[in-house]
Amino acid sequence: MRAAVAQALPTSTDGFPWDTLVVNVAGSVVVGIVVVVALERVASSRYFRPLVATGFCGGLTTLSTFVVESDLLIKDGRPGMAAMYVAASILAGLAGARLGMLAARSAWSKETS
Repeated sequence: MRAAVAQALPTSTDGFPWDTLVVNVAGSVVVGIVVVVALERVASSRYFRPLVATGFCGGLTTLSTFVVESDLLIKDGRPGMAAMYVAASILAGLAGARLGMLAARSAWSKETS
Protein backbone atom coordinates (compact mmCIF):
# COMPACT_ATOMS: atom_id res chain seq x y z
CA MET A 1 0.00 0.00 0.00
CA ARG A 2 2.83 2.35 0.88
CA ALA A 3 4.56 1.61 -2.42
CA ALA A 4 1.31 2.28 -4.31
CA VAL A 5 1.02 5.72 -2.70
CA ALA A 6 4.66 6.46 -3.51
CA GLN A 7 4.05 5.53 -7.16
CA ALA A 8 0.77 7.46 -7.33
CA LEU A 9 2.22 10.70 -6.00
CA PRO A 10 4.63 12.38 -8.36
CA THR A 11 8.07 13.13 -6.96
CA SER A 12 8.17 16.63 -5.58
CA THR A 13 10.46 18.99 -7.48
CA ASP A 14 11.66 20.52 -4.21
CA GLY A 15 12.40 17.15 -2.59
CA PHE A 16 9.63 17.24 0.03
CA PRO A 17 8.63 13.62 0.83
CA TRP A 18 4.88 13.96 0.36
CA ASP A 19 4.31 10.25 -0.14
CA THR A 20 5.70 9.30 3.28
CA LEU A 21 3.82 12.15 4.96
CA VAL A 22 0.52 11.08 3.37
CA VAL A 23 1.02 7.42 4.30
CA ASN A 24 2.03 8.21 7.88
CA VAL A 25 -0.95 10.53 8.40
CA ALA A 26 -3.32 7.93 6.93
CA GLY A 27 -1.84 5.37 9.31
CA SER A 28 -2.42 7.77 12.20
CA VAL A 29 -6.09 8.07 11.26
CA VAL A 30 -6.40 4.28 11.23
CA VAL A 31 -4.66 4.02 14.61
CA GLY A 32 -7.14 6.53 16.04
CA ILE A 33 -10.05 4.44 14.78
CA VAL A 34 -8.50 1.21 16.08
CA VAL A 35 -7.92 2.66 19.54
CA VAL A 36 -11.58 3.63 19.89
CA VAL A 37 -12.86 0.37 18.48
CA ALA A 38 -10.53 -1.80 20.54
CA LEU A 39 -10.73 0.05 23.84
CA GLU A 40 -14.18 1.63 23.89
CA ARG A 41 -16.52 -0.34 21.67
CA VAL A 42 -15.58 -3.94 21.05
CA ALA A 43 -14.70 -6.49 23.66
CA SER A 44 -12.42 -8.15 21.20
CA SER A 45 -9.46 -10.38 21.68
CA ARG A 46 -6.53 -8.79 23.45
CA TYR A 47 -4.64 -9.33 20.19
CA PHE A 48 -6.93 -7.14 18.05
CA ARG A 49 -5.34 -3.79 18.84
CA PRO A 50 -1.74 -4.97 18.49
CA LEU A 51 -2.60 -6.81 15.28
CA VAL A 52 -4.21 -3.83 13.59
CA ALA A 53 -2.40 -0.91 15.23
CA THR A 54 1.07 -2.41 15.27
CA GLY A 55 0.77 -4.96 12.49
CA PHE A 56 -1.24 -3.25 9.77
CA CYS A 57 -0.43 0.35 10.66
CA GLY A 58 3.19 -0.53 11.37
CA GLY A 59 3.42 -2.04 7.91
CA LEU A 60 1.69 0.93 6.33
CA THR A 61 3.52 3.71 8.11
CA THR A 62 7.24 3.99 8.33
CA LEU A 63 9.35 5.65 10.98
CA SER A 64 12.59 4.52 9.36
CA THR A 65 11.77 6.18 6.03
CA PHE A 66 10.67 9.33 7.86
CA VAL A 67 14.02 9.48 9.69
CA VAL A 68 16.09 8.74 6.58
CA GLU A 69 14.22 11.33 4.50
CA SER A 70 14.68 13.93 7.24
CA ASP A 71 18.40 13.15 7.36
CA LEU A 72 18.72 13.32 3.57
CA LEU A 73 17.06 16.74 3.50
CA ILE A 74 19.61 17.97 6.03
CA LYS A 75 22.50 16.41 4.10
CA ASP A 76 21.19 18.04 0.90
CA GLY A 77 21.46 21.44 2.58
CA ARG A 78 17.75 21.82 3.33
CA PRO A 79 17.58 21.95 7.13
CA GLY A 80 14.56 24.27 7.02
CA MET A 81 12.62 21.85 4.86
CA ALA A 82 13.69 18.98 7.13
CA ALA A 83 12.38 20.88 10.16
CA MET A 84 9.14 21.64 8.32
CA TYR A 85 8.79 17.96 7.37
CA VAL A 86 9.37 16.80 10.95
CA ALA A 87 6.93 19.36 12.36
CA ALA A 88 4.30 18.64 9.70
CA SER A 89 4.62 14.89 10.27
CA ILE A 90 4.18 15.18 14.02
CA LEU A 91 1.34 17.70 13.93
CA ALA A 92 -0.52 16.04 11.06
CA GLY A 93 -0.04 12.61 12.66
CA LEU A 94 -1.53 13.81 15.95
CA ALA A 95 -4.38 15.51 14.10
CA GLY A 96 -4.96 12.37 12.03
CA ALA A 97 -5.14 10.16 15.11
CA ARG A 98 -7.58 12.57 16.73
CA LEU A 99 -9.68 12.69 13.56
CA GLY A 100 -9.80 8.88 13.48
CA MET A 101 -10.90 8.76 17.11
CA LEU A 102 -13.61 11.37 16.54
CA ALA A 103 -14.82 9.60 13.40
CA ALA A 104 -15.07 6.25 15.19
CA ARG A 105 -16.94 7.76 18.12
CA SER A 106 -19.26 9.63 15.76
CA ALA A 107 -20.01 6.48 13.79
CA TRP A 108 -20.91 4.62 16.98
CA SER A 109 -23.07 7.43 18.34
CA LYS A 110 -25.08 7.52 15.09
CA GLU A 111 -25.46 3.75 15.23
CA THR A 112 -26.89 3.84 18.75
CA SER A 113 -29.24 6.74 18.04
